[in-house]
Amino acid sequence: MRNRRWSLARQLLLVQVAGFAALVAAGAGFAWADFSRATDERATEVVAGVSRTIAASPTVLNALSTSDPSSMLEPYAVRVQADTGVDFVTIMTPEGIRYTHPNPALIGLPFLGNIEQAREGHLYTETYTGTLGPSMRAVVPVFDGSRVVALVSVGIKIDAISAQLATELFRLLMVAAAVLMVGVAGSVLVSSRLKRQTRGLAPAELSSVFAYYEATLHAVREGLVLLDPDGEVVLCNDGARELLGLEEDPAGEPVGEIGLPPALVATFCAGEPKTDEIHVTDSRVLVVSTAPVYEEQRLRGVVVTLRDHTDLQRLTGELNTTRGLAESLHAQAHEAANRLHTVVSLVEMGRAAEAVEFATAELRIAQQLTDRVVGAVAEPVLAALLLGKAAEANERGAELILTDDTALDELDMEPRDLVTVLGNLIDNAIDAAIENAASARPRVIVTVRTDGGDLLLRVADTGKGVADAAKSEVFQRGWSTKPQDGPVGHGLGLALVGQVVRRHGGEISLGNDSGAVFTVRLPLRQGAMPIRPKAGRP
Repeated sequence: MRNRRWSLARQLLLVQVAGFAALVAAGAGFAWADFSRATDERATEVVAGVSRTIAASPTVLNALSTSDPSSMLEPYAVRVQADTGVDFVTIMTPEGIRYTHPNPALIGLPFLGNIEQAREGHLYTETYTGTLGPSMRAVVPVFDGSRVVALVSVGIKIDAISAQLATELFRLLMVAAAVLMVGVAGSVLVSSRLKRQTRGLAPAELSSVFAYYEATLHAVREGLVLLDPDGEVVLCNDGARELLGLEEDPAGEPVGEIGLPPALVATFCAGEPKTDEIHVTDSRVLVVSTAPVYEEQRLRGVVVTLRDHTDLQRLTGELNTTRGLAESLHAQAHEAANRLHTVVSLVEMGRAAEAVEFATAELRIAQQLTDRVVGAVAEPVLAALLLGKAAEANERGAELILTDDTALDELDMEPRDLVTVLGNLIDNAIDAAIENAASARPRVIVTVRTDGGDLLLRVADTGKGVADAAKSEVFQRGWSTKPQDGPVGHGLGLALVGQVVRRHGGEISLGNDSGAVFTVRLPLRQGAMPIRPKAGRP
């Protein structure tokens, strides 16, 4: 069992409690020092004020003029001591012989303390240990005119000052304890919440988890995008940036402002889960899934996963083309067998001339089609596609026609892109022509040639055409006139055509003649072969 370290929440709690305790202790210390200083200052002010008041009293001067000053000054000093709360009031001669004292036995004896400054006419304060113990005292002169005729000393014992400080200290400690309890309670609440959010992990464990999290997110090939509740990008891993064609990290930016197609942005920001939606960007076919994240019934964000479907879609298109060609060849083989039986039957019937004419006529038509395609289009993949589509159209009761100006040598261009564009356009054209077939045979007219520095592909059909209102939506993912069925549904072919055209920097246009007419122009790469002389129409 691994040795589990203290969690981040517990460590933070200890740090906060220690911090609060240190702050409270420091505050209490400063407050205590302030109280002590203030108490000493108040005691000094009291003894100085009382002694000045006594020195200025006419009663003192009248008593000093008698033969026995103590008989008048002692009762007076006792009253003042009781009224002011001081611990002693001593009135003495300038030489320091007491007239009064709280202990009558000490009257007539010398005063214990410093009196030199007072004899010189100045107020003097000090802390001194006398007959009553340590005390804070003040000594002031009594003037008769300009002559010092007596001295007055008033004092408060240190014990009394300490008792007052002890009362203040108790109050201070109560306040400090209350502040500390409130601080600790707040720290416990914060620690409890932090513990739930960090799941009780220690700082080292959190750091390790975060390091693995970062490495995993950036290592996976699939794209991952995390959005906050406001639709801003929290994280976009390397795979997602590559799939979405983003050069800079979009973290912190609204997802609608990073250059994604509107349909993709709408899927990202949808408030409900999405599973394996197909989206076509300018360069890729993406499978998108989204999962909203809820915590305590509140939306915390959205997790978006992206998978690249581009290569699979291209291979699927090539496979469909190959399969269509194989099926067409199978149908032709079946038809050839029927024709062969017919020829054999004619021979057996002794009608050899008719048998030869029937056989050569069929062979001539098939060979003319093959010679026409192979002679006009030297690109083998494109020629195979046209032959397969021609056979497929014929099997379905339609006719695929190459225009007289169709002529193309091999091109320095990705054959799969040509298959994607021309294959999808011809498939749609065959479907549209057959759907609108009446008495006349459905036809699809195809043109493949170079035009200046462009490759020109034109596919026309005898269908109903495309309504003007729908022309702006034709090349968007999901647009189709067919029923939506299967895991992907229809509406992807023309979107892929538009993707290829955009990727090559070409143009595509849609018009209506007797049916829909799609015209694609793709800039030829350097090294494209020049156009050959036109071949004749079969």
